[in-house]
Amino acid sequence: MFSDPKHNIEQLNLDPGMVVADVGSGSGHYSLEAAKIVGDKGKVYAIDVQKDLLARLKSHAVAEHLHNIEVIWGNAEKPGGTRVKDAFVDFVFVSNILFQVEDKKTFAKEIKRIVKTNGRVLVVDWADSFGGMGPQREHVVTEAKAKELFLSEGLAFERGIQAGAHHYGLVFRKL
Repeated sequence: MFSDPKHNIEQLNLDPGMVVADVGSGSGHYSLEAAKIVGDKGKVYAIDVQKDLLARLKSHAVAEHLHNIEVIWGNAEKPGGTRVKDAFVDFVFVSNILFQVEDKKTFAKEIKRIVKTNGRVLVVDWADSFGGMGPQREHVVTEAKAKELFLSEGLAFERGIQAGAHHYGLVFRKL
């Protein structure tokens, strides 16, 4: 089965009032689930380069009466590209996008920039290509490579999560 955002988020201990960034939000499954947990006193920033997906996500959020999601057209592969203030968010989600990111080092730096001290980052991505399901094998970012990438930017590995049969999940903390 595919990775389940609701199940993954349930493993994170998000609290009402938290500020979350869903970088590479796509259709917004993580944003929508997080918005329900952080509530009206919290905020979710859904960041993506695809304006059409952000528009659909905003419509979906309004239909579900989730008014704490702000969509941001941004590019996390550029310094400041998320358009989020330094050390502003409690938790960053990076799900199923590492294999698409060309400038992984700048991407990891941008993630670190926006997360608060003691804030956390969840990285979920494909464990392999699985015979055509998921990214092409040469684009897969292994769990070891993902861990190395975020550790090299000074984030501390906290723990793994169960992210489904075809995905890995890693939680990092900014010290």
